[in-house]
Amino acid sequence: MAKIHGGQIIARALRNESVDTLFTLTGGHIVPILDGCVSEGIRVVDTRHEQSAGHAAEAYTRLTGRLGVAAVTAGPGVTDTVTALATALQASTPMLVLGGRHPIRQELRGGLQEMDHPKVVASITNWAATAWETNRLADYIATASRHAFRGRGGPVFLDVPLDVQADVVDEDHINWPSFYRPDPMGAPLSVLEDIASRLMKSDKVVVFAGSGVRPAGARVLVELADRLQAPVFLNGAARGALPHDHPMLGNRTRSKAFGAADVVLALGVDWDFRTGYGDKIKEDATVIHVDSDESKIGWNRSAEVGVTADPIRVVEDLLHHLPEGRPAGQFARDLLEAEADLRMAAAQESETESELVQPQAFGREVAEFFGPDAIVAVDGGDIVSTTARWLQVSHPGHVLDPGPFGSLGTGPGYALAAKTVHPDARVGIVFGDGGYGFNGMEFDTFVRHGLPIIGIVGNNGVWNNIKTFHRSFYPDRLVATDLGRRPYHLIVEAMGGYGELVVQASEIRPALERAEASGLPALINVHIEESIRLSSNYSQ
Repeated sequence: MAKIHGGQIIARALRNESVDTLFTLTGGHIVPILDGCVSEGIRVVDTRHEQSAGHAAEAYTRLTGRLGVAAVTAGPGVTDTVTALATALQASTPMLVLGGRHPIRQELRGGLQEMDHPKVVASITNWAATAWETNRLADYIATASRHAFRGRGGPVFLDVPLDVQADVVDEDHINWPSFYRPDPMGAPLSVLEDIASRLMKSDKVVVFAGSGVRPAGARVLVELADRLQAPVFLNGAARGALPHDHPMLGNRTRSKAFGAADVVLALGVDWDFRTGYGDKIKEDATVIHVDSDESKIGWNRSAEVGVTADPIRVVEDLLHHLPEGRPAGQFARDLLEAEADLRMAAAQESETESELVQPQAFGREVAEFFGPDAIVAVDGGDIVSTTARWLQVSHPGHVLDPGPFGSLGTGPGYALAAKTVHPDARVGIVFGDGGYGFNGMEFDTFVRHGLPIIGIVGNNGVWNNIKTFHRSFYPDRLVATDLGRRPYHLIVEAMGGYGELVVQASEIRPALERAEASGLPALINVHIEESIRLSSNYSQ
């Protein structure tokens, strides 16, 4: 009768979830888990900070549809993942953080890094628990996964005492759960027919897909846009679901569309600060809101039709009730014309001559380099808001942003997962100089693992959003708003990567091309103008 230790049980249970990569920062309290992953053929990718391991786990889920997993040591290892867990919760991303824990025999005796972690993370997870029995570890992993994928999805946490991980049990005494997660739920036929009728009777329809739409399967939104011939706007995890050049994809006219539409089909949408709390939709418009989380329906904006179901499953079923060949109406044509005018205005602004690189020019050059097929993590404030409008990314989930929590420091972890999952893809990070300062040391991780990720910093030497915000209230007393322009590219170069400084817009593309040609992890440090404006975080 074969015997295996707890770490192997955990790893085998993860393999049953089709997990092939685990992100970590090593520590004494998780050595059996790491050993189990090696023995079961799960790739172990180690970072320089547990926050990055957590962000990488979230991005893994977003890119694959499978459970992303990070393993971190006890005490500070777990507390360092709090931001990653909160980010995933706000973004509705399933993921699992496995925490080490002091041995059971040391409970309440003041062991090294003794802490009751589930209590700490309970408010920022779908589920948090401790695994007390070695022969039940597979069941604990199944339970964690079930909670991670329920509803919209969210992060879960499981800590495992060191002796529970290390204990050896007979394989025949282990229960290996199967079929423990239900398929996504659709909508009843009568509801689908009602939605289709409302959509087809109106000439002023807008489709808006947001954070509650999981990237897997989101490409079906292309067919929905083609059938309805209605403008489609994308937010959060839904970005990239339509190709950047799709004629019905809106980018700069969302508020105008909301103010004129008679019917808004909201798929996995949060009516939060990013969407003006739903107030920009005209008062007498019909809102059809589909979401896996019933608490999101009617939140801040009433829904005349509310459906608790998986948005993508509903769209797949709805297509059977929508005819083909519907022509684009005047409403859609007017919005597309307004989109074109705004793009032209931004292009003209990007050509404005200035002493340093103008932010619109930065966004244009970065977008043209990365193109439609790259995976781009965005990690910053004002410069990211500007650049995001230019990005051409055309695949679901390939714009990796932190979602409504607005965390800085997500970029390196997100890019790490992207290059691990898609080693042949062009993977980039767009940083603000503030964002780079959080987890820039992960370029050492990229160097160690041989991952030629291309980063670019829009470096204006200030916390631009906050300085603008501060200036509007206390113009004579600006506090903690300036950073100075630091040589971040030299830091990456010193760690074994490629670095370059750019001060002219015309040099951005050539510098990025040289970075890619180097075959090394790279950072292009671009000195940009300090702009005086508020990003969408404060302007709604």
